[in-house]
Amino acid sequence: MRAITHFIHGNSAPLAGARVADVLNPSTGAVQAQVELANLAHLQKAVDSAREAQPAWAAMNPQRRARVMFRFKELIEQNMDDLAHLLSSEHGKVVADSKGDIQRGLEVVEFACGIPHLLKGEYTEGAGPGIDVYSMRQPLGIVAGITPFNFPAMIPLWMLAPAIACGNAFILKPSERDPSVPVRLAELALEAGLPEGILNVVHGDKEIVDAILDHPQIKAVSFVGSSDIANYVYGRGAQNGKRVQCMGGAKNHGIILPDADMDQAVADIIGAAYGSAGERCMALPVVTPVGEATAEALRAKLVTAIESLRVGISTDPDAHYGPVVTAQHKARIENYIQMAADEGAEIVVDGRGFSLQGYEEGFFLAPTLIDRVTPQMKSYQDEIFGPVLQILRANSFEEALSYPSQHQYGNGVAIFTRNGDYARKFASQVEVGMVGINVPIPVPVAYHSFGGWKRSGFGDLDQYGMDGVRFYTRTKKITQRWPSGGAVVDQSFVIPTMK
Repeated sequence: MRAITHFIHGNSAPLAGARVADVLNPSTGAVQAQVELANLAHLQKAVDSAREAQPAWAAMNPQRRARVMFRFKELIEQNMDDLAHLLSSEHGKVVADSKGDIQRGLEVVEFACGIPHLLKGEYTEGAGPGIDVYSMRQPLGIVAGITPFNFPAMIPLWMLAPAIACGNAFILKPSERDPSVPVRLAELALEAGLPEGILNVVHGDKEIVDAILDHPQIKAVSFVGSSDIANYVYGRGAQNGKRVQCMGGAKNHGIILPDADMDQAVADIIGAAYGSAGERCMALPVVTPVGEATAEALRAKLVTAIESLRVGISTDPDAHYGPVVTAQHKARIENYIQMAADEGAEIVVDGRGFSLQGYEEGFFLAPTLIDRVTPQMKSYQDEIFGPVLQILRANSFEEALSYPSQHQYGNGVAIFTRNGDYARKFASQVEVGMVGINVPIPVPVAYHSFGGWKRSGFGDLDQYGMDGVRFYTRTKKITQRWPSGGAVVDQSFVIPTMK
């Protein structure tokens, strides 16, 4: 049985006495490896390694750090196929989707290659008589990231690339469900010239999460996962004096106005709702058509589109999506489908009971479409995180606007329309952090920042972009005066001003 170990100080680090967890192949349901689960003693080895390496890395000029990031980018590109197949074998998403996972993370590595420019401070000459004021950005020291199963390449790269480029040492705690790609990324970073100890990977469950949150030498923690755990991580980390950013769950809506290009909207919605088996925080699990005529036309086209979808194993090049990650998660999704039916919703297309010939033990679900959903239903209020699309009908633009605005989650939203006035009004008024206008999955590009509102985001700073640079650095402000000799000025007990 293949063993997946920690990566500490540039080496695979099997540790005596570690607990283990099974790593499954979601397409077959079989155990394909075991991953070690760290405890506080294991984390301390990673912290010691990071503490030894970080000062010299921080002292290296930003241009040299950028060169390492350039080489890291090249190595990821050269190993794209192998990384994608490894990712798919543990997550279950199809290989093409795994390449998209890696590519979106790679774009943040590209952004981090510009770190010399991004770290520039500000300077004011002559802020007062003979006084200049300037600022500099400095790394925090040792920082950590706790990442989810659904993007085992993209989200670690979102965190570690800006953190390391800024001069920090980074400790990554990836999901124990698909841990191999994060270790492989750490190996590639070392090959790119990253010093030993600057990127360490420790696997684990709640025990290691709590150890990270409590460790006094870890100065900041970034987290992506469910909202309940995000709230917990944010509270415990902040209580321990850490800088914390936590991205939580989502229930993203797609608003369909009567004037929308319906064929294009349906094509966009199908991919956004069912891609990666719906296991994306930026999936589109709710669609809100405005008006009964719009709703009926949308429903008919969605049913036709769903009938053409192909569910297959992760290596099937013709499959639109693969299995979900575990049997337990499959059962959870099926329970939400039944809950919707019990609440009075109409199951238009039922994906339960699907079996793939030759892979009967895999964790497959066919696409599900649910109509006549209401805001009071728990199946609507909760994040299902599977290949399930719900139709929540609205009678007016204002009613459609209210649904995502009043939902507990505020991650992403999209509107489909040809009307610029409605689109502008929607973008301005909707209470959601990321908005798409005729764009179904509005994930900002790497030089902007990613983050939702309400229970989708805890903390003041978003992921990557300039917010990522701000999160992983602290700003030092210097006010300087160089005396030129002559008479000593009188003492003053009044606070200095520039009046």
